[in-house]
Amino acid sequence: MNLAKIRGGAGDITKPDLNARIQDNLYLAVNSDWISKAKIPADRPLISSFSEIDLKIEKELMNDLADFASGKKALPDIPNFDKAIEVYKLAKDFAKRDTDGFRPAQADLETLTNLKDVDDVKQNLAKLFLRFSFPFLFEVEPDRKNTKINSLSFDRNSLILPDTTSYQSPSAKQLLDVWQKQTENLLKMAGVEEATAKKYATDAIALDAKIVKVAKSAEERADDVALYNPIKTNEFEEKTSSLNLGQLLDQLFEKKPDYVVVREPKFLDHFNELFDQENFNELKGWLISTFINKAAAFLSEDFRQAAFPFKQATYGQKELPSQEKEAYYKANNLFDDVIGVYYGRTYFGEDAKADVEDMIHRMIDVYEQRIGNNDWLSPTTKEKAITKLRALVLKIGYPDKIDHVYDLFQITPAGEGGSLYSNQADIREVGLKHNFDKLYKPVDRSEWYMPGNLINACYDPQRNDITFPAAILEAPFYDIHASRATNYGGIGVVIAHEISHAFDNNGAKYDEFGNMKNWWTKEDFAEFEKRTQAEIDLFDGIKYGPVTLNGKQIVSENIADQGGLTAGIEANKNEHGDMKELFENYARIWASKESPEIIKTIAAFDVHAPGPERVNVQVQCQPEFYKAFNVQEDDGMWLDPAKRVVIW
Repeated sequence: MNLAKIRGGAGDITKPDLNARIQDNLYLAVNSDWISKAKIPADRPLISSFSEIDLKIEKELMNDLADFASGKKALPDIPNFDKAIEVYKLAKDFAKRDTDGFRPAQADLETLTNLKDVDDVKQNLAKLFLRFSFPFLFEVEPDRKNTKINSLSFDRNSLILPDTTSYQSPSAKQLLDVWQKQTENLLKMAGVEEATAKKYATDAIALDAKIVKVAKSAEERADDVALYNPIKTNEFEEKTSSLNLGQLLDQLFEKKPDYVVVREPKFLDHFNELFDQENFNELKGWLISTFINKAAAFLSEDFRQAAFPFKQATYGQKELPSQEKEAYYKANNLFDDVIGVYYGRTYFGEDAKADVEDMIHRMIDVYEQRIGNNDWLSPTTKEKAITKLRALVLKIGYPDKIDHVYDLFQITPAGEGGSLYSNQADIREVGLKHNFDKLYKPVDRSEWYMPGNLINACYDPQRNDITFPAAILEAPFYDIHASRATNYGGIGVVIAHEISHAFDNNGAKYDEFGNMKNWWTKEDFAEFEKRTQAEIDLFDGIKYGPVTLNGKQIVSENIADQGGLTAGIEANKNEHGDMKELFENYARIWASKESPEIIKTIAAFDVHAPGPERVNVQVQCQPEFYKAFNVQEDDGMWLDPAKRVVIW
């Protein structure tokens, strides 16, 4: 074996090796002891540094919500928190949910089973569209060419399997069989005759198979700019005349938009043949099958259990969460921003916020310095890049205000005839209307896309902002008592990762206001694309457990990882921090133990490389790593200099 050609270090990175040296496999050397002792919870498909924090937060919030619901604690002064607790009570009352059985969803099922033909769908489309999932969807969002205004986007809905590539997998038929049997069983439990239930599920799979043929893959959807395809509304109406979506637009909006942004043009081009009278039974089967699988989660324990096999097959999760956890999940999913603000106010310290904000500004300074010293950008492009960098908006911890949509939610308690199912269905409808109502209003740049209790971070190209929820500002990502070097290897790299998204293969095509605009010289962008291809090649074809990585699908996140780690190292240099501490904590934050099923499922659609590869492959491109640990040519972590990639 020629170790010099190994990307990702020596050995099997998915299995612990207590004897691994950092020089041969950084990830395993740091994490093997943890991996060997870690146990994947029965109700989860994996355990990781992220999920360990999530388990801690989950426990805290479950205890708090239970105390609020029982009256042990007075409700906090947070708008609409009382509604979240009311939903929590409805979700937790399994005695009532079991007594109700399918009854709360019966009328909705009958609405769908009573559909006679395509004309019936067209005549009731607005009501149906707001109440039920369709194979297509609309969303109002900032227009990518002018982010001061909103535009209407049109897209296909999710497929049954994770991605178009999943249908080429040897396990595809088995997974579809599991889904079909689950769907048939749920429908029979709802009172549908066996033969009819089988036909609905079979028809749904038939329509799904047709959509797969005209759908973009996850790799194709990773090209963000390619999802912006505006067409005149009259042309859109012609292409969707089989269901008369022009009439639907009339009913959903005070006036029709001048154009519709199409995310998948090929799907639109085949719309009329997919959803015509000839295929009505397939559409009906899809609507009913999708409905029953979604509704089951809000019904009795029997329905909840009956809707589990497909998730179990695709994620490798051994059992469902407990009923207590289920109640928390349902309240959190429907009121995530509200509960996120509660979490932030209760558990997030101002000292930590100030320290993290200081680190963000240091990272921005480092980035400006690196752009200024860059040897492949022209002065013109450097100036534009720094302008965009300095325009970044910071969102740290949790928002100052909660979205107005929660004011619109009306919760009907159990004592007044409400059920968990009916309330969530009403909430979904109100949420859609609220989104559609934004079409002719100015873009609200203060909106957050992540709640305070989510262990994650993001960059929004349309708003040119970076968000760091309170939940990720915990160890091992961040510890106010840890050394700066350790924190730079954790939250510092995460901060710079999100900054780097402003300059990845997608973010690089947006200006400081979030508008899709070319601010590069022709020569500079050609060099950037050359380096982007090198990043694709760096990861493409790497074997990770049962999957092979697709470098093109994960390139944007890999560019952000490369830039993030480089900036973290530079910031640590500026403060004379211990570089070993930085690299070791960088490895620590990506510790994970996963089921084979979830590895296959996530790899099909995720735009991120697996955490262990994010560690080893990226550090192999950093000169400071070789220096810190004296890595030599015959060591497993050595990568030939010609194969190392540097962008930012």
